[in-house]
Amino acid sequence: MSNFRTYAYLRASTKEQDATRAKEALLRFSNEHDLVISAFFAENESGAKLQRPELFRLLEIAQKGDVVLVEQIDRISRLKDDDWSSLKAIIKTKGLRIVSLDLPTSHQFAAVKDKFTERMLSAINDLMLDMLAAIARKDYEDRRRRQQEGIAKAKSEGRYRGRPLDLELQEKIEGMLLDKKSYDYIQHILGCSRSTISKVSKRLKSE
Repeated sequence: MSNFRTYAYLRASTKEQDATRAKEALLRFSNEHDLVISAFFAENESGAKLQRPELFRLLEIAQKGDVVLVEQIDRISRLKDDDWSSLKAIIKTKGLRIVSLDLPTSHQFAAVKDKFTERMLSAINDLMLDMLAAIARKDYEDRRRRQQEGIAKAKSEGRYRGRPLDLELQEKIEGMLLDKKSYDYIQHILGCSRSTISKVSKRLKSE
């Protein structure tokens, strides 16, 4: 019987996205690695924001040696460097182990038993975590920049008919398209036109 618990963290950026989408993947992983998920923590918050209620509730409950299981590192962090350093410090101080489906080096944390192996894995994993967190942040910033550039170009060509909420709407549509939601579903949830969804879809494909 393992002397640690496993907590699963699920996150989606907008309320229209399904934060529990990855639940089945995490359950499959836990079964394959003889883990028992003690609790799921799910929320709809931006990964670029440090203060996330469910994440911090998980961090408060978890004890030294416990595993925090996520689908991808960007579920935990799309944070700026200083915010990521703050979050990582909390994780390290509590002695928690991050296991992410997209980070194979972390999978061994699910079974490691001796201190030497744990320290070696921890050193390797810390480096990989920092790298993936930096990539996730860059992806977030690049996406925001492309949205701003697209609007600026449309304005200069006289094609822009947007309102202040257009950026937010586009981000929601983009998230739902990446989540493989249908046009009908997006139209029903957001109340936008199919042409708006199509424009966002074409931009995503061109990128």
